[in-house]
Order: sequence, then structure tokens, then C-alpha cells
Amino acid sequence: MEEKRTREAAEEENTADTSAASTEAIETPDEVTAVAAIEAILFAMGEAVEISALCRALSMTEGAVRKGVAALQKRYESSKCGLQVTRLETAVQLTTKPSLYPYLIRIASAPKKYALSDTLLETLSIVAYKQPITRAEIESIRGVNSDFAVNKLVSYDLIRELGRKDAPGRPLLFGTTEQFLRSFGVGSIEELPSLSAVQVEEFKEEAEKEVETRMNV
Repeated sequence: MEEKRTREAAEEENTADTSAASTEAIETPDEVTAVAAIEAILFAMGEAVEISALCRALSMTEGAVRKGVAALQKRYESSKCGLQVTRLETAVQLTTKPSLYPYLIRIASAPKKYALSDTLLETLSIVAYKQPITRAEIESIRGVNSDFAVNKLVSYDLIRELGRKDAPGRPLLFGTTEQFLRSFGVGSIEELPSLSAVQVEEFKEEAEKEVETRMNV
């Protein structure tokens, strides 16, 4: 029995050594190989991949990785290809071009569409511009209970819980998601147009109309 355990331990050690050796054998790729490697990783992962993760995988600096992503993005833009590189905050993803959507739904089920009412758009706008924001702070701007709107936007994966605020009761904080960026065609929240005080007042007016409508039902 002791001999068997010794043999198994030796085999595990050899396996670990081999794995470590194969990892160390991977050298930092040249520019052409880096672009190909980024493409392969994005294709294999399917979902958005953080720039920092690509840096670790390729043993490259952030600047070098971003240069490779830009080169890959330009390649897809300049060719008659069905794919594109989408940038989302600190991540990138390989996606299909929107213009080809009609062909995709012929072979796959059309994704479930969500309906964004004025109330949902209003709440989503507040979260997008004021994040991280609590439910109470949303309601303070809108002037009405926003439980339904917040829960609906969470179910649509347009907003998500970011953690808890360091305040009495430790209320939940909400912010937008990568799906929000994809849905509205922006790479980051910094690309959103500025929100004026007038628009905030419009949100309040819409909320007041909502209250009146509910009271008259």
C-alpha cells in the first residue's frame, strides 16, 4: 500500500512538472501571432474577456494587447466577414454583425425581446447616469416606488447589483451591465451623452404622470 501511494505521488509530481514546463515553454508572441491568439481566445470563450485576462494569457502588456485587439477589430471591419470585435468597458468580445441578424434567426430561435416602457427607460437612464445608486435614491429622483422597474431591469440583465452602500441598513447599489452596453451600442458609460438638470426634471414629471395614472385606474 505504501509503495502504491509513493508511486501515485511520483506520478502526480511528474504531471505537475510537465504542466509547468509546457506553460513556461510558451513565449511572448510576436504581433501577428498575438492577433491570432486574441482571436482564438475570443472565439473559444464566446463571452466577453477582460483585457487583464488576455494580458496574463499572452504574457503581454496592456498596451500591446490593446494594440492587438485594435488590429483584429480593423481586420473584421475592413473585410466582408460576419463577425466583429465589440469593446465593453475593460473587456472585448467576438460578436456577429447586427446586419446579419435576419439570417441568424432562420437557423436559431429568435432571442426573447424585452419591452422597455417609458417607466423602464426612465429608471434605466437614472441608473446609467447616477450609478452606483440605491433603490431609495432612484425613488427620490422619480418620486414614486420603483421596485417593479428595478426588478424588471435586473431580469432583463440591463442592470445588476454592485454591492452594498456603506450607510445605515447597507442598501443595495445598482449599476448597468455589459448587456446594457451591447443593447445601446456603446463601449462604456463614458460614451453616453451628458444628462442635464432639465432631463432630470422631465423624469420627475413623467413619474408624477405615472402616479396620476395609477390613481385613476
